[in-house]
Amino acid sequence: MEKLALLNGEKTVKLDPGDLFRWPIVTPAHEKAVLEVLRSGRMSGIDVSKKFEQEYAKKLGRTYGLAYPNGTSAILGGFYGLGVGVGHEVIAPSLTFWASVLQVYSLGATPVFADVDRDTLCIDPKDVESLISERTRAIVVVHYTGMPADMDTLQKIAQKHNVPIFEDCSHAHGTLYKGREVGTFGQAAAFSVMSGKSFAIGEGGILFTDDRKVYERALLFGHYIRGDEILSPELQRFAGLPAGGYKHRMHQLSSAFGLVQLKLYDAQMHTIQKAMNYFCDALQDQKGIRPIRPKDPNSSKGGWYFPLFEYLKQELEGLSLTRFAEAIQAEGSVCYPGSNTPMHLHPLLSEMDVYGHGKPTRFANLPDNIDRSVYLRKLPISESIYQSLFQVPWFKQFDRARIDEHIAAYRKVLSRYRDLLAADTGDDSKIGGFSTFFR
Repeated sequence: MEKLALLNGEKTVKLDPGDLFRWPIVTPAHEKAVLEVLRSGRMSGIDVSKKFEQEYAKKLGRTYGLAYPNGTSAILGGFYGLGVGVGHEVIAPSLTFWASVLQVYSLGATPVFADVDRDTLCIDPKDVESLISERTRAIVVVHYTGMPADMDTLQKIAQKHNVPIFEDCSHAHGTLYKGREVGTFGQAAAFSVMSGKSFAIGEGGILFTDDRKVYERALLFGHYIRGDEILSPELQRFAGLPAGGYKHRMHQLSSAFGLVQLKLYDAQMHTIQKAMNYFCDALQDQKGIRPIRPKDPNSSKGGWYFPLFEYLKQELEGLSLTRFAEAIQAEGSVCYPGSNTPMHLHPLLSEMDVYGHGKPTRFANLPDNIDRSVYLRKLPISESIYQSLFQVPWFKQFDRARIDEHIAAYRKVLSRYRDLLAADTGDDSKIGGFSTFFR
């Protein structure tokens, strides 16, 4: 096989990518819907957004949908809806984007981090059960990079301990767990729908629930102009002002775009699945890399936000992931090392006094004599695997010739990996990031 491009050989990926990676796919129907709202001056109204909520909830099979300006605020509203407050604990995976759980700080609650399962990168049910206490108010299940979590086991644990599940589906639009769509398992579920996500509408988030009380509490917390929808006497008398002091209205250019996208997404998602599974199938048996995707034939990764592989450097004589990625990129393909750095490793979660309590915020509302070792413990899988993950191309179209070039690039580097060992100065300790890492 020819010399690696990194070592002055010819690069493998030569075809113009065209629209292989273009996202979102903007159609005349999207443009028409957005322009109609723009020209009518209804950008800050709620009529289009309420229709988007209703249509999305109907499509997902949930009773209530509530639109937000971003996924972060949708999760915050959901936490308040579930009754998370001062002195409570919320269990969440550490290996995720910070917006899966850090909002609990503003509610006076404490995040408790669980380890993840090595195969799925999602929260480990066994670790979750060991962390439940009398203060636990919710279990956050993140379907990380579109991989469905073990919902059978997690639901049994939640029911056993009478603790609600909150699904963060921001990576998992259309993902199936054993034939059932994620976002339908928890007492509440939230999705980010910003332009980088697989279901992309510009900027926004949406909360779903079948529980009227959760819905009304979320309305009261940040949707102050929708007080007429709050029917329960205990909450209705507080309507008219946002209980949390937040304004959680979605911009209607986003919801207009979203109404069109609801009609188009399934077909687009299936195209992505076809392309990504074709790529993974071609590399499944290659030494040194492992595609991360469901093993169950009735499960899926939805729109595949964002496709990750695991790097097995021991199978490649210790070649650093950094050096491997450099070689793949030189061939003209995509290989970005790392994932989110586990949150429990950041000093915000152990040292910082955010609000002036005189002690670290994470412990501010817990009993003074609490054993902090539970909150500061090691998470061995989370702390090791994030530096062994890498992003592969995220194809939005099924174009066999173009995808074959990317497959060939990976095969070429893997077949000539020994050529990279001599000058390997890659530093894998610097892989990962606390904020978004996706390219």
